[in-house]
Amino acid sequence: MSEPETTPTDRQSPGGFAALGLRDELIRTTSALGYEEPTPIQREAIPHMLTGRDLLGQAATGTGKTAAFALPILNAIEPGAEASPCALVVVPTRELAVQVSEAMFKYGTEQRVKVVPIYGGQPIQRQLQALRRGVHVVVATPGRAIDHIRRGSLELDSIQTVVLDEADEMLDMGFSEDIETILEETPPTRQTVLFSATMPPRINAIAEKYQDDPTRIKIGASETAADRALVRQSAYIVTRHHKASALGRVLDMEGPTAAIVFCRTRGEVDELTATMNGRGYRAEALHGGMDQQQRDRVMSRLRDGTAELLVATDVAARGLDIDTLTHVVNYDVPSSPESYVHRIGRVGRAGREGVAITLAEPRQRRLLQNIERLTKQTIEITKVPTVGDLRAKQIEVTVDGLREALLSDDLEDYTSVLYELSSEGAIDRAIALAAVKLYHQARGATADEVEIPDASERMLREARDARGKGKKKTHDHAGGPKGKGKGKQRGNVGPGTSLIFVGLGRRAGMRPGDLVGCIANETELTGREIGPIRIADKYSVVGVPEAAVESTIAAINDSTIRGKRAHARRYVD
Repeated sequence: MSEPETTPTDRQSPGGFAALGLRDELIRTTSALGYEEPTPIQREAIPHMLTGRDLLGQAATGTGKTAAFALPILNAIEPGAEASPCALVVVPTRELAVQVSEAMFKYGTEQRVKVVPIYGGQPIQRQLQALRRGVHVVVATPGRAIDHIRRGSLELDSIQTVVLDEADEMLDMGFSEDIETILEETPPTRQTVLFSATMPPRINAIAEKYQDDPTRIKIGASETAADRALVRQSAYIVTRHHKASALGRVLDMEGPTAAIVFCRTRGEVDELTATMNGRGYRAEALHGGMDQQQRDRVMSRLRDGTAELLVATDVAARGLDIDTLTHVVNYDVPSSPESYVHRIGRVGRAGREGVAITLAEPRQRRLLQNIERLTKQTIEITKVPTVGDLRAKQIEVTVDGLREALLSDDLEDYTSVLYELSSEGAIDRAIALAAVKLYHQARGATADEVEIPDASERMLREARDARGKGKKKTHDHAGGPKGKGKGKQRGNVGPGTSLIFVGLGRRAGMRPGDLVGCIANETELTGREIGPIRIADKYSVVGVPEAAVESTIAAINDSTIRGKRAHARRYVD
């Protein structure tokens, strides 16, 4: 959870949650959970929501917005009240659905509030049973909410508050139509609350259509910029063939307490997790192909320190907030600069320093420049550590460990070992070196003997070549610029966009939102980068940026859409 953990406060503290006008049960619960002072978004949003006003809030992950909308919703529920849906919270991913549901359940413990998360990937019968037993708050992903509405299992007549959390993410994932359908099905007298990290025109359009004179709150822009300054950002330029080795070498040098490594697809996540475990790291995978029990187990291991490395897709890691996180690694350069900013925002919070590492291929220089333009910060291009660098670091760690051991009080307990070896003729220096060797090996120092080629010079050379070619103009025999018209494609497919064939169409129930949701869930592409889309009877065609074609095809082939396997390949007209 994103809210700070502090010591309990006195209920009468003028700056605490009591000052916001919350009921006694919630004051006691927040104190028991260790929440002392409301975060800025909570302080601004809660009083407005308590009056029933519509709210449009801009706040990033980690600002405490879950409690900002959860506490006012729970405030309206009397202890032991009849369990009928009074609030609906719509979120983009199953992970966030579970996280929000767990938070609301904890906050509403004294009131015995019933909260049910409903999302795809979980057996629908289990959700049907939970809804039939009665529920006060439903936390749902858009697609599964629509399924229950159509089945008649999710009654919305008594809904008093609808919250759209991470609204911009849901629009980017292609859920615009689903969101509008959900809002149309709820009572017109409802309170409508939107939270979004960014405010694109589409968010304002929804606000104008479905909200009544909303209170607008913007939190965290300056804090985010300040936090980013605490993050050390660097990039290593390596070829794809050497990426896994380079990641291991860099992490060996960095020694993170806990790190997230972002990959494009679930197949890449599984492969890299196995590689890093083979290197001696306690790595766990997190992606859309795992059931909820597996996901819960992974997060438990990461939070209790059993695992130190989380290898994840972007969507699977959305909404996660891990206090012990020190490093964020981009295994590929994100195609969206906003995605990069969102990722590195997970470290460097609350005055803590963090490290953001990117493994870039030589051809990805332009993507790095796009990120630098957005963040107005320079990403340092760093050379991949050599075998010599790694050995020196490992020796340094060993020396530090032994130096600390020399200060311990129980060294005399091992005198008998020294006497035993000395009596056999071993000299003290040889005994000390043998002990150092055993400690060094037991510490897990990697025997890495292979040099990893540094491709930063190649990247600079290719950039110079590209600039040189851009200054030359060659002409064909007709006298016009050579290649004129090249890059034009049929319809509204522009230069730089390529088409992908997907073997599911209208007969399989395919909708444009299904394709956008699948691609946005399993790749780094946003909804704005996906399209055009054409749905035929037996197949579909979707456009994506040329640079993302292969990874998108792999992601679709590794996924299911509407419960069916979808074969994808390049589209040939």
